[in-house]
Amino acid sequence: MSKAARFDYGWVVVGAGALMTCVGFGTMLSLAVFLQPISDAMGWSRAGVSAAATLDFLCMGFAAFAWGALSDRFGTRIVVLAGSLLLGLGLVTASQAQSLWQFQLCFGVLIGIAAGSFYAPMMALASAWIDKHRSLAVALVSAGMGMAPMTMSPLAAWLISHHDWRTAMLIVSGVVGAIMIPVSLLVRRPPALQDDHVAVASENGEPAMSLAQALRSPQFIILITTNFFCCATHSGPIIHTVSYAVTCGIPLVAAVTIYSVEGLAGMGGRIAFGLLGDRFGAKRVLVLGLLAQAFGALGYVFVRELAAFYAVAAIFGFIYAGTMPLYSVLIRENFPLRMMGTVIGGTAMAGSLGMATGPLAGGLIYDTFASYTWLYVGSWATGLGAFLIMMTFRPMASARPTAVPASA
Repeated sequence: MSKAARFDYGWVVVGAGALMTCVGFGTMLSLAVFLQPISDAMGWSRAGVSAAATLDFLCMGFAAFAWGALSDRFGTRIVVLAGSLLLGLGLVTASQAQSLWQFQLCFGVLIGIAAGSFYAPMMALASAWIDKHRSLAVALVSAGMGMAPMTMSPLAAWLISHHDWRTAMLIVSGVVGAIMIPVSLLVRRPPALQDDHVAVASENGEPAMSLAQALRSPQFIILITTNFFCCATHSGPIIHTVSYAVTCGIPLVAAVTIYSVEGLAGMGGRIAFGLLGDRFGAKRVLVLGLLAQAFGALGYVFVRELAAFYAVAAIFGFIYAGTMPLYSVLIRENFPLRMMGTVIGGTAMAGSLGMATGPLAGGLIYDTFASYTWLYVGSWATGLGAFLIMMTFRPMASARPTAVPASA
């Protein structure tokens, strides 16, 4: 295979990754559409049904680490294919649930675990395929998550308007399978890992680090800690800003559109930060992005009108979404190719825990002070922490490993 052909197919892998993360994450988010019909039809509480979403995020975070390790061991194709099948199975079984705990198990646990199989393995694979425009490549895969709310949720809403919730969810499962299984088969190992009999060595010929050494390295600890604080910074504002806008006198119907503005801006941010990372270096752009994110969160303290909310949401969404793909680029530049899935999965798990922290902290702050001001001040302080931690990051002494024939 020629170098040009390898380069071209790398972008096919990037496209497949973007589509799978979009459908996988979008399936999780479709619960927002199913919430009311399920609650009304089954007599289950909204809190009980929505608890499946909490389980989704927690299971996705922990599963990402496991799926990443499995992709390093067995290859990405088998992992995303298994995840696709599990995603469809979760939808089918959830559609037949007769009790709340069954629904939480099927939609919360199974779908959460399945969704974790796409992001970390495909981010790792994209970074392994693409060299020249690596930041852009991982940004495009990450952009699939940004598109997720605009895909499966509208489909689910249209289906529910014509069918009961069980039938609608079954149809969604068929659509998911029809998309995900064929796309999974497009996934290939990168050329550097296509030979099963390779050993990884550093450029000076010394053996590369072991996985245990990588997970204990200062670079990995800094990356997971930074990502935890980074996600804790923006998760609180993401969840609570609509409620904050309502307390400022903005009607709920209008306040909900703030979240849409934030999401659309995030799409542009992922691409823009990817291009900037290729031009100026991933670490430099990430550090500046983390600093800007902190002050973007603080900006909400000073707004009261809808137009001002839109302005801050656009800036904040552009920045926080833009920073997210850059962690994968730094991992690719500093850790052996053969453990990309594990290291990216561990970083994603830390981010998921941060995402779970912000909303809870925001709720406790509001219950205590009857105001959201300290939520945004706290997010600002947390964001500054992420910025300062990332400032301490130093590249590995040896750069990217290369593949060499293994000794007999």
